[in-house]
Parts: sequence; C-alpha cells; structure tokens
Amino acid sequence: MIEQLAPKLDVLAKRAAILDGLRNILPADSVIGDALRLKPYETDGLTAYHQVPLAVALPSNTEEVAAVMAFCHREGVRVVPRGAGTSLSGGALPMEDSVVLGMMKMNRILEIDYADRLAVVQPGVTNIGITNAVLGNQFFYAPDPSSQLACMIGGNVMMNSGGAHCLRYGVTANNLLGLKLVTVDGEILEVGGAHCDSAGYDWLGLLTGSEGQLAIVTEVTVRILRSPEGQRAMLAAFDSIEVAGACVDAIISSGIIPVALEFMDKPCIHACEAFAHANYPLDAEAMLIIEVEGSVAEQDELLGRIREICNRYNPISMRVSASAEESLAIWKGRKGAFGAVGRISPDYLCMDGTIPTSQLPFVLRRIGEMSAQCGLGVANVFHAGDGNLHPLIMFDANDPVSFHAAEKFGSDILRLCVEVGGCLTGEHGVGVEKRDLMNVQFTEIELDQQRRVKSAFDPDWLLNPSKVFPLKTMPSTHAALAAE
Repeated sequence: MIEQLAPKLDVLAKRAAILDGLRNILPADSVIGDALRLKPYETDGLTAYHQVPLAVALPSNTEEVAAVMAFCHREGVRVVPRGAGTSLSGGALPMEDSVVLGMMKMNRILEIDYADRLAVVQPGVTNIGITNAVLGNQFFYAPDPSSQLACMIGGNVMMNSGGAHCLRYGVTANNLLGLKLVTVDGEILEVGGAHCDSAGYDWLGLLTGSEGQLAIVTEVTVRILRSPEGQRAMLAAFDSIEVAGACVDAIISSGIIPVALEFMDKPCIHACEAFAHANYPLDAEAMLIIEVEGSVAEQDELLGRIREICNRYNPISMRVSASAEESLAIWKGRKGAFGAVGRISPDYLCMDGTIPTSQLPFVLRRIGEMSAQCGLGVANVFHAGDGNLHPLIMFDANDPVSFHAAEKFGSDILRLCVEVGGCLTGEHGVGVEKRDLMNVQFTEIELDQQRRVKSAFDPDWLLNPSKVFPLKTMPSTHAALAAE
C-alpha cells in the first residue's frame, strides 16, 4: 500500500545548512538533528511504516512557526506537521528530506470565556486538557477520541476527529469557532473567531480535516458546553453481531439520539474485560454501550424507550449502570479498547470507514466472512450510532505474508464501505493509509478539483505532500510536485 517518495537530493545535500538555518530561528534545544533523537519521530500511530526525517523543529509560538515555514519555503524543504503522533492513518509519517514541525511545546490554554462559551488554546493542548481546564466550572469540550488523553487539538482539527459522544454533539468541525494559521510561506492568518458564523466563504470548513495539507494551525478557538445535569450508561448484549447491528439501526431510526451508542464484538469484549474488569458479558457475541443524559426523569424516559427497542431483538442481557463509578468502568473498557486488543495480538491495523446504519448487519456479516477467508482475526469496536466502523485487523508485522494479508483485508473493508453508500474515513483521515483508495470514492475530476485547492494554498507541494492523493493516478504536473 505504501511506497516512500523519492527524496529531494538537493535538500539532503544541504542538510547541515538547513539545520544551521533552523538553529538561527529556534533555540538550540528546539532543533533535533542527531540520529538517536530523531528516531522517535520516524513513525506515528500507524507503526507498520517508518522513515527517519531530516530534522525536527519544535517552535513555541506562532511567530516561530511563521519563521520556520518562511525558511523552509525559501529552501524548498518539505514540512510534515506533527502533534502527539497518535494518527492511525500515517498522517504524521515523515519523509527522508522533510522537517517534522512538532507542536508539542505549544501547549498553553490562552483564554477561557465562560460567558461566550469558548476557549482559545494552542495546538499542543491535549483533547482532555480542555475539558479538565473547564470542568470545575461545569463545562466540557465535546469531541472525545479514544486517544483523548494524548492526542492534541491541532491534530484533531487537521483530521476532524470524532469520538464516542460525537453522536449528539458532533465532530471537531461542529465544535470549532476559529483558527490562527501559518501558510506555507510564513504568512499568519486568522479564520473565524469568537462569533458563531463568519461572512464569505467557509474557510474554517475547508481547513478542518485538511490533514496538514494547506496550512499550520497555531491557535484554536473551540466551543465549550455546559455539563449535563447527569448521565447514565447501559449495556445490551446479543447473541449475534447482525442482531446487534439491526438494534442500532432501530434505535437511530426511532428518532432517539443518545449521547453515545458504541458497538463491541466478542473478541473486543473479552480483551477489554481482561484489561478493565468492567463486568462485561463474556457470553455475548456483541454488545452495545448506550449513554443518555439530562435530568433523572429524562434519563429514565430515554432509557425506558431504548430498553423497549432492545427487547425486540431478544438481548441475552441488559443492565443500566447504578452509579457514576459503574458508568466510568463501562467507559474505561471502551476507551481502552485499542490498548486492550494490543495485549492479545502482536500488531493490528485499525481501520476507519463510515457506512449508513441500515447497512450495519450486512457489513458486519461480510467483515466476518472476509476474516475467515484471509485467516486473520478481527475485533470490531466502533461508534455505531453514526456508522463509523473501526475493525481492528490482527496480524504479525514480522511476518510479511501476514502483513500484506492485513493490508488487503483492510482495503477490502474500505471498498465495501464505499459500495454500500459510505466513505473511506470517518475521523482518522486519509493519510498514507488510504491514499491509493481515494479513486474508489472519487472520480478523477473530483480528485483534480481537490488537488487544485491544495495547489492554491501550497503551489510547490511542500506541506505533507505524500498524503491523501493517490500518486499513481495523478496528472503529471501534480505528481511531479509531490514526488520530485
């Protein structure tokens, strides 16, 4: 699936001069050039692929980012932005001739405005860090990826990240008000702000989810929300994944929108129970985690309606959390699912496709059939309410046959998502993982329009150039910029 782009030999030849130039801009300890210290930056959450970069630059503010970008633009150096490196699509995978622009030092919360319900943060603030900063005043930040303890808000913006509670509150794009940006040549821009809507073109919508292809985010203004009066989670267990999928569709079709509606199959249930001891039903083939919020009366009314729907599908067990501690245990298992599966398999690929909820029973059955055909295990854990699948394909990266089989299995799942009316990604982004599948979802005309947008912001294709677009199908002008 992944082939590295050819390095720009002139850049590599000027490596010492480039490092000196970066050290003239940043403090000496903010520029990394030695082989040992570069090693941690050679990969991201898609650990099957790796490449040591030319250098790493660690700016502390917008002005330093602008200076680094202006310098790299003058020298023709490619730049790969990086937050916490939790990308599961290879979005922060560097190239041999690239400078990794790490945002870890830009980790301050700049402003909290409770009256206007917003916070202004630097891109290196963690996702959970925003909620922790406002929780004492009964506010929270809604998007909550499973990696929220580590992932950074700048990366959330670039990948338009979601999370378990985004069924009700929306993904990152629905919770943004403004961005401060640095362009490829070092210009500082501001888009949106403290107001709800902006006149003119929707630049905020264009930039969110652009995967570091268009500009570097240096400040983010997010919407914060009042904490709910209360919440409760319930579990519903079923004797088949198809029946559980049908129950999900029935809940959504009824008009009920829970705060969260999560799906786990048997391999994932067992892995998470061994990890979190959440009292999950080990005899179930599939399990739903459903959370509602509001007053006690509202919770009771919603849970009663959901239980009625679940009962139509003959659950083997159902239970509602009786305490805040039990709810936390339920979510600890779900939030730790990726790590829990890592304990039972040497490696796994975490896929990310989205489908209509009506197609859940069919797609889950087909994934099971594909798993049997290729001889690789799969654990399903995903945001069922909005059809955002996360099959975890278990394989051994030290076995080339197993590795290539996992790649093909993953590609087949994503093709299936598109075939049933879905799309290639819900929240992880395209990165390098899915770039060669983009022509499965988009026509060449559509892809060329996207490339034109990329070229308008970045004419020389210096920003994260090896990501998103399939190289083999590029017109020669675009391919030359990306691969020269």
